[in-house]
Parts: sequence; structure tokens; C-alpha cells
Amino acid sequence: MKTTNFKFLIGSFLLLLFVFSCKNETKNEKTTTPSASSIPADTEKQGQAFIEDDESTPNVLQIAIGSPDHTTLVAAVQAASLENALVNAGPLMVFAPTNAAFDALPEGTVEDLLKPENKEALANILKHHVTAGNYDKEFLKKFKKIGQANDQNAIVEVKGDDVYVGGAKIVASIPAGNGIVHVVDKVILPPSE
Repeated sequence: MKTTNFKFLIGSFLLLLFVFSCKNETKNEKTTTPSASSIPADTEKQGQAFIEDDESTPNVLQIAIGSPDHTTLVAAVQAASLENALVNAGPLMVFAPTNAAFDALPEGTVEDLLKPENKEALANILKHHVTAGNYDKEFLKKFKKIGQANDQNAIVEVKGDDVYVGGAKIVASIPAGNGIVHVVDKVILPPSE
């Protein structure tokens, strides 16, 4: 009985010693609080979209950013704060209108959509260019319509060897790390409700 009490007492002492030493170690660790000058001024530019990675296959956003024919699309994605949505694991199909496609819209449309007060409308239009999946042009020929990220559908039409989504012709397709980018010749406008 005395041996059991003695072991219990020694065990308790060692446990207290261990807990006490852990507390002292954490108190002695130097903690640093970032100063106001070390916090980035633009705190909205956070998330997965802003991590630089030179080794993996470019995602759909990186492909658009790297394309000189998609600067208007990239500006619109940034104005709508949708960068992080385009870098998620996907798979995503992005129907990416060219600068010429945006230029074909009525004069002043793009400038108006890029205004902060139109952010929601711009986001709705851009989401109408994205759908879940990773289908090449040939596979898309099997569809009659596809559901877009804005919860609306886009009609798929096949004319000869060409595939049109929402009236926009797929002119090129680029595989991405999280899906595929289909370059289209027209801005796909959501159906008016």
C-alpha cells in the first residue's frame, strides 16, 4: 500500500513538473505582433489566388492573367473580386471572352460594369461564364445546355465542327491545373429574368 502511494506521489510530482516546465517554455517564447507598417495596405488581396507558384500547371485564372487577349476579362474578374473562386480545386470550365468580345459590347458597357456600384451585376455576368466540369469541345457536343455558376443555364449548339455556348463560339481550349479554359469570341450574357 505504501509503495502504491509512493508511486502515485512521484507520478503526480513528475506530471506537475512536466506541466510547469511546459508553461514556462511558452512564457519564455518571444511573441511578435505585426506592426501597422508590416500589414499589407491592400488586405482584400488575400487568399489562394495570390499565392505565387511557378511549378504546378497554371490554373484557369493564371492562364487568363498570362494571356494578352484576356486583359479585359482579368480586369473584370478583379473588379468583381472573383479571383479566389477561379483558383479553387475545381474542376472548372471557364468560357473566356477575348478583349475583342468585350469590345463588341455596346459602347460604355464594360466601363459601366467595372464601376464599384455594379460589382454584383458584373459578378453575375462573369459567373455565367463558369461551370463545374472539365469537358473538352468534343464532349460538350453531347450537351444541349449546361448549368453555370450563377445558377442559370447556357444553351450548347453544334454547327458543323464548331461548338457554341450561350451563342459564343469556342475558338480554342487550354487545359488548366483546375479545369479547362475555353476561349470564346463573344461575351455570354445571362438570360434576362
